[in-house]
Parts: sequence; C-alpha cells; structure tokens
Amino acid sequence: MTDPSEIDFDETRLAAERRKARELRNTQWWKRKLAKGKCHYCGKPFPARALTMDHIVPLSRGGKSTKGNLVTSCKECNTQKKYLLPMEWEAYLKKIRESND
Repeated sequence: MTDPSEIDFDETRLAAERRKARELRNTQWWKRKLAKGKCHYCGKPFPARALTMDHIVPLSRGGKSTKGNLVTSCKECNTQKKYLLPMEWEAYLKKIRESND
C-alpha cells in the first residue's frame, strides 16, 4: 500500500509543476515557440492557437516544467503521446509505421 505522505508529496509536486507550466505559458520564450507554428513530434505546421504545451518527460513520470522539457505539440500528437517517455513514444510510432506498411 502507498504511504499517504508520498501521495501528498506527489500531489504537491504535481501542483507546483503545473503552476510553473502556467507561468511559462505567459513568457516571451513560450510565445516565440508558438510563433514557429510547428509540432515538435510530427513536424507539421499549425497556427499557434492549435498548438499545446507538452512535457517531453510527463509530470506523472517525474518530468519537470522546465524549458528543456516543454515543447509545442499538436492536439493529435499530444493526445496520442499521453504519459509516454520519449523512447516509448518512438517505439509507438515505429509500431504504427510498420503496421501501415
């Protein structure tokens, strides 16, 4: 069984990381990333309003809301990626490509 103090810590950590992400959304750094209009994962062009913020290493997997861990992502890629780590996401994409061949 999970220790209750661990849950509180995780919830506190997640709340703090989500707050940091909200703060970064208002920075010039993030606005410049959006202005490039490109999904980090599929590389397709999108209007800024169609891009979302994605954590490369998801918060639920220990990721942080830092500039090095945040990328622009189209809704479709962000939804498909969910909580996957980069190597898991690559394996998922490879599997899809192979099934389409």
